[in-house]
Amino acid sequence: MDNLELVINIIIIALLIPTIIYAYRLNNSLKILRQNQDSLAQLVNALNDATFKAENSIPKIKSVTEHSSEGLKEVVDCAKGLKDDLLFINERADTLADRLENVINTGRSIRPTPVDNKEPDTAKEPADEKTADSRAEAELELLKALRSIK
Repeated sequence: MDNLELVINIIIIALLIPTIIYAYRLNNSLKILRQNQDSLAQLVNALNDATFKAENSIPKIKSVTEHSSEGLKEVVDCAKGLKDDLLFINERADTLADRLENVINTGRSIRPTPVDNKEPDTAKEPADEKTADSRAEAELELLKALRSIK
C-alpha cells in the first residue's frame, strides 16, 4: 500500500502544481482589476452621464426639427404660389410681346403712299390713326396687365 499511496501523492502533486500556477496568475489579474476599478467606475459614470444627456436632448431636437419643418413648409408653399404667379405673368408677357410684335410688323408693312399735290393730307391720317390706335390699344393692354400684377 505504501507504493499506492506514494503514486497517488505524486499524481496529486503533479495536478496541484498547475493549479497553483493558475491561482497565482488569477490573483495577479484580480489585483490589476482592483487597482483599475476606480477608473472603470469613473468610465461607467461618464458613460451614464453622456447617455442621460443624450436622452434628455432628444425631445428638444424633435421640437426644434418640427418647428423648423413647419417654417420651411410655409416658405415652400409661398414659393409655389409665387412660382404660379410668375408663370402666369410670363405667359401674359409672352402674349403681349407677340401682339406688340404683330402690331409693329403691321405698322412697318404699311407704307405711306406718295401724295400728289392735289390731294389733301387727309389720306395719311387714317393709316396713321389705325397704327396709332392699335399701338395705343396695345399700350393700354400692357399697362392693364402690369397693374394687375401688382
